[in-house]
Amino acid sequence: MTRPAYMPGFGNDFETEALPGALPQGQNSPQKCNYGLYAEQLSGTAFTAPRGQNERTWCYRIRPSVHHVGRFAPIDMPHWKTAPNVVPNLSSLGQYRWDPIPVPDEPLTWITGMRTMTTAGDVNTQTGMAAHVYLVTRSMEDEYFFSADGELLVVPQEGRLRFCTELGVIDLEPKEIAIIPRGLVYRVEVLDGPARGFVCENYGQKFDLPHRGPIGANCMANPRDFKCPTAAFEDREVPSRVTVKWCGQFHETRIGHSPLDVVAWHGNYCPYKYDLRTYSPVGAILFDHPDPSIFTVLTAPSGQEGTANIDFVLFRERWLVAEHSFRPPWYHKNIMSELMGNIYGQYDAKPQGFAPGSVSLHNCMLPHGPDRDAFEGASNAELTPHKLDQTMSFMFETRFPQHLTEWAAREAPMQPDYVDLWQALDKKFDGTPGVK
Repeated sequence: MTRPAYMPGFGNDFETEALPGALPQGQNSPQKCNYGLYAEQLSGTAFTAPRGQNERTWCYRIRPSVHHVGRFAPIDMPHWKTAPNVVPNLSSLGQYRWDPIPVPDEPLTWITGMRTMTTAGDVNTQTGMAAHVYLVTRSMEDEYFFSADGELLVVPQEGRLRFCTELGVIDLEPKEIAIIPRGLVYRVEVLDGPARGFVCENYGQKFDLPHRGPIGANCMANPRDFKCPTAAFEDREVPSRVTVKWCGQFHETRIGHSPLDVVAWHGNYCPYKYDLRTYSPVGAILFDHPDPSIFTVLTAPSGQEGTANIDFVLFRERWLVAEHSFRPPWYHKNIMSELMGNIYGQYDAKPQGFAPGSVSLHNCMLPHGPDRDAFEGASNAELTPHKLDQTMSFMFETRFPQHLTEWAAREAPMQPDYVDLWQALDKKFDGTPGVK
């Protein structure tokens, strides 16, 4: 396959065709479509959602999608969990950190290589999320997948993947992310493996760009840097398997052809990729520093104003210039539950033990912050302009408590002494005035 082509813009109304004249003009559902195609709408919101939030895409395909499923047979995916998933006698109360999850020496596809770390909320009420690590060593061959449970935010950490979707092809590598909408059929191929990364499965309202408020129209994640694929289709008569995730259950159905047969489409419900290196951070230029929410790339609203179902937050290279200020993230506890991952480099608040590929979890209202070395270093550093370089970490943050899965608690390489990092902090108070 040739290198994929993309169209720029977030939330745009796109139109694209892989064959000339395949896309109808002036109407959505003509009596007869060119090339003998079928017209079909894929809706990502309720039909009556407000115009600014309404999302749908019209597809012109070789077969309607009712021809891409048959009788379903339940299958077991023991490592991919869905909320609610509260394990009896397993407490998620604590501060946790894991070493990078090793990639096993066995054939694992996008589906079989998914390992759920935490779940939050309830998929049945379309609230909350799950956080996964993917370990992929093998391409899906004549295998396809879609989730009816939520959209997937994919954050690669090692290796390169190709997402062949109904609406086009996305190539993805570390320092990029992809958003795969709910209900979209796709196949994942390994371009450079093994591949490891992180996934946020969003059960609620879809990810959107955050409001910038007084920041204005520019910086943070700019809409033009999001890339949507152009139309590409498969016309292959081969035995194929389609796996569906629905309410946490997995089913498969067998068909005799590829379901990736959309020759043309138009609409605003589509997959995206985004290069994290184009994120333009905004911060303090005199003293103190703002809340870490200033680094939000994408947010999924909850319906409660100002409180997200999920925030995707990025900590990338940036200059630190604040005067007479403690520059790393301060000690805090808050209402959001934070799962963090390291893409590459060193995170400034915890310089030791958080290697690329590592994961940490700080649940809601549990205190956390810099370790002793980071605190002492920042408290005594000469406050000249300093660039945090070669660093990229992220956070999946949700208003719901994140519950550990049994795999995360008992099989993943948890660091048993992580919570002890803060025990080394010294008592500096002696009752006398002055800065210690």
